[in-house]
Amino acid sequence: MEAVTLVPVNEMDGRRLYYTFIAGARKVIEHQVELNKINVFPVNDGDTGTNLASTIRAVVDSIHPHRSYKVTADLIAETTLVNARGNSGIIFAQFLYGMSTETGNFKTITIKQFAESIKNSVRYIYEAVANPVEGTMLTVIKDWANYIYENRNRITDFNQLLISSVDVLNKSLLATKSKLAVLAKANVVDAGARGFVFFVEGIIDFIANRNLKDLIQVKAETALFEKIEESIPEKVDLRYCTEALIKNNSVDKKSLLQLLKKYGNSIVVAGSDKMKRIHLHTNNPAELFNELRNTGTLAFQKADDMIRQSEVVYNRKWKIALVTDSTCDLEQDIIDNYQINMLPININFGENHYLDKITILPEQFYTLLKENKDYPKSSQVNEKSFTNLYSHLASHYDSIIAIHLSDRLSGTFNSSQKAAKAISEELNKPISVINSKNLSGALGLVVLRTAQAIEAGYSHDQVVNMAEKWTNNIRIFISVKTMKYLVRGGRVSFVRGLIARILNICPIVSIDESGKAIVFDKAFNQRSNMEKVMEYITKISQEKIIWNYIILHANNTDAAQWYSEKMAMLTNKKPASIVNISPILGANAGIGAAAVSLLFD
Repeated sequence: MEAVTLVPVNEMDGRRLYYTFIAGARKVIEHQVELNKINVFPVNDGDTGTNLASTIRAVVDSIHPHRSYKVTADLIAETTLVNARGNSGIIFAQFLYGMSTETGNFKTITIKQFAESIKNSVRYIYEAVANPVEGTMLTVIKDWANYIYENRNRITDFNQLLISSVDVLNKSLLATKSKLAVLAKANVVDAGARGFVFFVEGIIDFIANRNLKDLIQVKAETALFEKIEESIPEKVDLRYCTEALIKNNSVDKKSLLQLLKKYGNSIVVAGSDKMKRIHLHTNNPAELFNELRNTGTLAFQKADDMIRQSEVVYNRKWKIALVTDSTCDLEQDIIDNYQINMLPININFGENHYLDKITILPEQFYTLLKENKDYPKSSQVNEKSFTNLYSHLASHYDSIIAIHLSDRLSGTFNSSQKAAKAISEELNKPISVINSKNLSGALGLVVLRTAQAIEAGYSHDQVVNMAEKWTNNIRIFISVKTMKYLVRGGRVSFVRGLIARILNICPIVSIDESGKAIVFDKAFNQRSNMEKVMEYITKISQEKIIWNYIILHANNTDAAQWYSEKMAMLTNKKPASIVNISPILGANAGIGAAAVSLLFD
């Protein structure tokens, strides 16, 4: 094969920077499964490749090349910082942020200018990590940047400089195994470091082949599903891999680090004073974010359950995975016992973003609802979140069953259905998505009974058939204490709400057969409407057998206790759960609401 003659490149503009980045991105995306397999540090949750690929994929999907080097560098830095995932993803994004920050307003850049920006950017990544550890991605980036800087005068061609840096990269990468005991024990190099080497190797492949057509094809290839493969087992001490994007930051970095250290480890703080991206592992994400809201605007949050991820790979109890959303009201012990995978609905108070039941608990939600002038808004779980979860579960389970809140109340069911269809076709695994046509405790009862059917050993199709029948036998009755929140949320007009408050009318809200919220009945006070609920349940229980029930409340334990006592007398059963009602329902029903949900045989 004839050798390709490389045309010397003495200056780099924005377009060349863009295409070299895409070339590096392609190599990482192609090798993400390999990176997942060798991921053992700082926690071997098998997702370094997935996180790096997701971080750089955002650039491929969302930006276009600009002639100016500075403009393109800034776009790449901002896009990766906003979309960074995982420890390695945030470190890589911070490296790119440092590079763009240390670059002057140049339309084209020389090797000397490039080398200086690369060298100076190393400081940014070391300062971003609370406890920098050598023998990781940090070390390899530093060694590579030093080589580029030391040879800035000797080599005058970008192509030759990058190609010649491979030996330094590989030597530094191999040395990670000897610098970290956990890597030596597993006989692997650091996954983040290997990802960075793949990135530079991809650039060198592009230099050698000069095939722009292949790079343009990368945009189509980025739709490939992310698969998390098994890694070496290890006990997970901190449950949630947590990330956030904080805008309009009001505290200095030292104070922010001190705050984060109270809640966990594996801490990274990237970005500028205006926008910071944080990463840490913690057992208390809700407490953490309750404190973080005082530091700025919480524009984005992510919290991956590493214990559940570990169970999926190493400790699956059954062959069928069960999925739901956070409007499913069940006690956490039940969710953990049956290994139920729950994706959180998004909640926004003004500009602050939270993850339902993970970074904001119901108790905190109702405090904010009372104190905050902004009325909370919810948004569905997006399709990408389901795609990531289903690809992970399908790699380890024989099949998946998902049960969600009514499609009349949220687009979550539709997002789940679309992702399920794509992953099922891609991985040839059955994934059934069921519309519960309800929510909260009613959804919780169907999920609980489905989990028990899976535990009993029924087949996938048998469980789906039973679950679909159960969705026709659930009811929920919510006793509203005040019209205030129905008016605030726009469910009732101000005039009608004012009249109701004057007359002290309290509605009973339920869900009809189509999954739509309705006013079932009303009374002049909450105790009266609770008595009406019990009268109706008593009447219907003479014709139908109550399989089980769940009691719910919005910071109203007295009402919950009253319902519990009445239901226990009626059924001779204890409730399956007594829980603070889902914020998605509680936002409209309001503080003080109480509810009974039932599943009939």
